[in-house]
Formats: sequence, C-alpha cells, structure tokens
Amino acid sequence: MNRLSSFIGSWLSHRKALLELLKVVNDEQLSFKPWEKGMSFSELTLHISGSTSMFVNTVKTGVFTPPTNNKEVSSTQELIEWVEAQTENVKQELEALTEEQLNSIIAFAGMDLPGMVILELAKDHEIHHKGQLFTYARLLGIEEVPFFIYRP
Repeated sequence: MNRLSSFIGSWLSHRKALLELLKVVNDEQLSFKPWEKGMSFSELTLHISGSTSMFVNTVKTGVFTPPTNNKEVSSTQELIEWVEAQTENVKQELEALTEEQLNSIIAFAGMDLPGMVILELAKDHEIHHKGQLFTYARLLGIEEVPFFIYRP
C-alpha cells in the first residue's frame, strides 16, 4: 500500500468515527456550546468537514485555499448527510492527488511544507476537533459513544 492509500485509510477511520458519534446526538443537542464564544456541536462538525477539504485543496493547487463553508443544518440527519457527502468528495480529491503534489513544497501557516505533511496536519486537525466533540457529547450526558476510530 502506498503512502497516500495508507493516509486515506487512516483518515477514513477517524471520519467514520465522527459519523458514528453523530448518530448518538439528537437535533436539540446540535446547538450545544460549552461556552458562549465557542462553536456549537453542529458548527464544529461543519468546521471539521470544511477544513479538511481546505487542506486537500491547498495541496491540490499548491496555494493556501481558505474554506468557503457557510453551511447551516437544522437536524442531525441533515448534518450526517452533509458530512457523508463531504467525506466522499474529499476521498475522491485525495485519490486524485499526484506524487508531485504530495512532494511539492507549499507555503502554509508561516511554514514551507511538503503536500503530504499538510495532509497529515489536516488529519491531526480533524482528530483534535473530533476529540472536542467527544467531550461535548459527554457534557451533554451521552454515555455511550463510539470508539475513537471506526471499527466495523
């Protein structure tokens, strides 16, 4: 398995765990914020899916591409469907990346990094925020949460 295929498999194990977490959250809990200026459960979930796409587009184009996600959702089902669609889109974009793009040096966050390192940062970013969502779920009183990576 090449490094990109390995990365995609690892990233998907985290994204699928996020989708499993969404299945234990009800519509009323989507607006939960642990503090006034924090992102709500749904906003943080949308941030995760939108920012991963941003990282991949940055590697694809070689230029920082800010996220454009202004999506709002009104139900858990709508959020799940959105994340599923974003996951499929990002997976296809990842699969289309070339070795040249993965090795290309890109200016990102004040650093010059190879594309593959930027993808690893994307996964780390997603893991970080997914951990926050698990904490949100516990604060909401949800006792049964999925494992932190997807296990079929």
